[in-house]
Amino acid sequence: MATDKVTLPGTEHRPVGTPAGTQPADETVEVSVILKPKAPLVLPHEGGPLLSREEFAAKHGASTAAIDKVKQFAAENKLTVGEVSAVRRTVKLEGTAANMEQAFSVKFEQYEHEGNTYRARIGEIKLPADLAPLVEAVLGLDNRQQARAQFRVRNTALPHAATAVSYTPVQVAELYQFPAGADGTGETVGIIELGGGYIAADITKYFTSLKIKNPSLTSVSVDKGKNAPTNPNGADGEVSLDIEVIGAVAPGAKIVVYFTKNTSQGFQDALTTAIHDTTNKPSVISISWGSAESTWTAQAMTAFDSAAQDAAALGVTICAASGDNGSSDGVTDGKNHVDFPASSPHILACGGTSLQSANGVITSETVWNDGTQGGAGGGGFSNQFPLPSWQSSANIKPPAGGGRGVPDVCGDADPETGYNVQVDGTSMVIGGTSAVAPLWSGLIALLNQKLGKPVGFLSPDLYALPTTANAFHDIVTGSNGAFSAGPGWDAASGLGSPSGTNLLEALE
Repeated sequence: MATDKVTLPGTEHRPVGTPAGTQPADETVEVSVILKPKAPLVLPHEGGPLLSREEFAAKHGASTAAIDKVKQFAAENKLTVGEVSAVRRTVKLEGTAANMEQAFSVKFEQYEHEGNTYRARIGEIKLPADLAPLVEAVLGLDNRQQARAQFRVRNTALPHAATAVSYTPVQVAELYQFPAGADGTGETVGIIELGGGYIAADITKYFTSLKIKNPSLTSVSVDKGKNAPTNPNGADGEVSLDIEVIGAVAPGAKIVVYFTKNTSQGFQDALTTAIHDTTNKPSVISISWGSAESTWTAQAMTAFDSAAQDAAALGVTICAASGDNGSSDGVTDGKNHVDFPASSPHILACGGTSLQSANGVITSETVWNDGTQGGAGGGGFSNQFPLPSWQSSANIKPPAGGGRGVPDVCGDADPETGYNVQVDGTSMVIGGTSAVAPLWSGLIALLNQKLGKPVGFLSPDLYALPTTANAFHDIVTGSNGAFSAGPGWDAASGLGSPSGTNLLEALE
């Protein structure tokens, strides 16, 4: 193998937080080397075929030659080869921190950020000149916590909390007219969780209270992640919310929760594991975790979006929460930011509204914005991904320098009109766009069942629907900070919230 090294594109980044000491040279480090596909994909909306998992593995996984190059690189750098998955285009390498530094021409330092000490990578990643063109990303050198759960617990101390409304997920589905005569039977919904867990007795108690059968619920461990409940105010709120919303609106669907560690590596590995899971075969994947694009490396976003394209080729829909911090996405630089992975063009980005109703009918629906402390739906324009053709065709015009518009769709997310859930023995009201991703995931399971086929990557179809289809409740009032709602698509509410039965008819 050539000894000349070149920089792997997209690996520029700065550590966040403050230096916290020297990195132990003998610590064991595991990385995921993500390889490029051996043949480019032509996605279904571009005229390509919908692929079975077997067809995909044969045509679009990593090449044997590329995997062999990684193995050779490992041997030359005293690294051990772990799991190898050609279909996930992933090769795991393990070694000491000192050997990893030498192999990838980086330096490690300990940093502290938001109460956590992590291993920071200093410097761009460099690879041998004959290996670098085959590699999409190297994840795991830096193990900073990458994402946050996009949920908000209702603040019961607020003056108007006593008069605020809340709904069961079933009531929200009825307000949005989810298709009748479907319960998701035959579909599997995958959920990505970067922490927390659920207690089986809670799930049983919750669905008993709704007079709904317990969903079929399975956990899958990725990168040593596991179902590990802690307390209702932590990530457990996210896990329970996701399971309970999906199980309530699509009780016949199987639910598989992929638990992983909260790093860019864990997130990527969990997504590709779910997409290519030949045992459970999810047709929908729900993601309620994310962070501003500016907190990710370009290589990590590229690899994640590449995986989302794999999902599109397989007919798997991915729904992601668009964030709970309005148009800034919680970044304090005075600029607008969108949340990733919702900003991936190949993911259905789910924004937030405040939903009022009376007698089973929506009386008003506005953009969710409770102010800086209370949260607001994320939305805006990507700095990473260009405007996709289906948004351009819908006459969406980003501001100078902006790209892909977020969100695509929306739904009830305001904690003041939130969801009744059960978490670690506690009844709570939770909102956030975290609730909207599983809500849409449950709806898509119903659509798949009614249509007898997966809708898959449906964004191009949604943007092409005529307004006369009435597939959405168009949100025309409110703002998420920099962006206001108005007729048609906007960067505060997307195309709108679902009118489920009309959407089904429009897709038939």
